[in-house]
Amino acid sequence: MANEEPQHVTARPNTPEVFGSLYERHYSQIFGYVYRRILHWEVAQDITAEVFLKAWKSFWRFRWSSIPVGAWFYRIATNEVNMYFRAGKYRRDVSLTELLDEKGFEAPDAKTTDIEKAHAERELQRFESFLSVQSHLKSLPPKYQDVIALRYFEGKSIHEIAEILGKREGTVKSLLSRGLERLRKKLAPDATK
Repeated sequence: MANEEPQHVTARPNTPEVFGSLYERHYSQIFGYVYRRILHWEVAQDITAEVFLKAWKSFWRFRWSSIPVGAWFYRIATNEVNMYFRAGKYRRDVSLTELLDEKGFEAPDAKTTDIEKAHAERELQRFESFLSVQSHLKSLPPKYQDVIALRYFEGKSIHEIAEILGKREGTVKSLLSRGLERLRKKLAPDATK
């Protein structure tokens, strides 16, 4: 995570300006992660908005020396995606409007969002097998979905995944190995299960 905040910060700079800067720096990554997990543009926007709203509401509790803030955003996003899948539909109680209007920072403009959408669609078209893998991935238990998505969709290291999920690196490696084995069986042409 090249643009990550320094780990030696002792004060918790929880001002709207600092959060706005973090939002701008991490929005595209978090939205992309949610979109690749959900594969529905509007739902991904709603979930990403909820991620940043929850992050803002608990920003004062974030410990700058504990984990990188990017990992913290991914942790919240992973929880929100899992809640979406558990519920079978996403319930949105608060809009992004509150975050934008009342908290003092701006969202990316529509042109930026359209460019991101076009880029994401081109990326998905390039990998025809992605939809098949994504479909089979959704049938795995969430613990496997999380580690596989973070490792292969987001390119996170084992260490980063452990930080995001709050698990030990050995546990992440084990989940990744077992999850990939299950996914391979589902993708095999002669798979009967």
